[in-house]
Amino acid sequence: MKLLRHGPIGAERPGLLATDGTIRDLTGIVPDIGGAVLSDVGLSALRGVDVAALPVVDAATRLGPCVAGTGKFICIGLNYADHAAESGMAVPPEPVIFMKATSAICGPNDPIIIPRGSEKTDWEVELAVIIGTKAKYVSQADALNHVAGFAVANDVSERAFQTERAGQWTKGKSCDNFGQLGPWLVTRDEVADPQDLSMWLTVNGVKVQNGSTKTMVYGVAHVVSYLSQFMTLHPGDVISTGTPPGVGMGMKPARYLKAGDVVELGISGLGQQRQDVIAD
Repeated sequence: MKLLRHGPIGAERPGLLATDGTIRDLTGIVPDIGGAVLSDVGLSALRGVDVAALPVVDAATRLGPCVAGTGKFICIGLNYADHAAESGMAVPPEPVIFMKATSAICGPNDPIIIPRGSEKTDWEVELAVIIGTKAKYVSQADALNHVAGFAVANDVSERAFQTERAGQWTKGKSCDNFGQLGPWLVTRDEVADPQDLSMWLTVNGVKVQNGSTKTMVYGVAHVVSYLSQFMTLHPGDVISTGTPPGVGMGMKPARYLKAGDVVELGISGLGQQRQDVIAD
């Protein structure tokens, strides 16, 4: 299934993408795309819904972030060997973990907002993992059983805030609209191998990222298991698993976003995003 949330900011409703390409409304069927709905039991119940009987949503309706009630937005840094190389950094001996404020989460086509004082706002196409059931001290063999599904994420980053000012990376990752998520949550049964997905990103129609989850240093099962040793993962938590090469920071000379730019990105089978870049 491809689950989604549609409607105005702060008033999104649950929905799904039907096989005919229409968006169908799940209002009254489930309270939202979050919580217990993301469990295997909850998803199984949704598979029994008569999609043809659900109301059709206007195709022009805004899409919100594809999951609700996210308590943690956890990111993995330098998780692609080729991206670590372009950043001039060594492949880490363990996953690098940092947090992105949940207030950064927005819809897949909501704008990228360049924050005040920014000169180095950058892009990062990433595979997002959405937790479906509580995970604590889980093994790699069992890790994917705790995953509801996958989505496209843009881990937008302000590199000067991130690396040139004292402290952790979080402040360069957490500005408003720095976490586009969606268009859909694709349930894990529809993703044959999360370590074999092509991914890409363009800026003003020029492809700058063209990679694959094959080059992840630490795969999805490893990351979920690893994180669960340090913190309990809850339904709706999002793990953004890193980006392939082609970010603006790695270009020579470096290139960053400016108001008026258009960013498009996607991952095979998980859909696409489009963002206008605007100034705050």
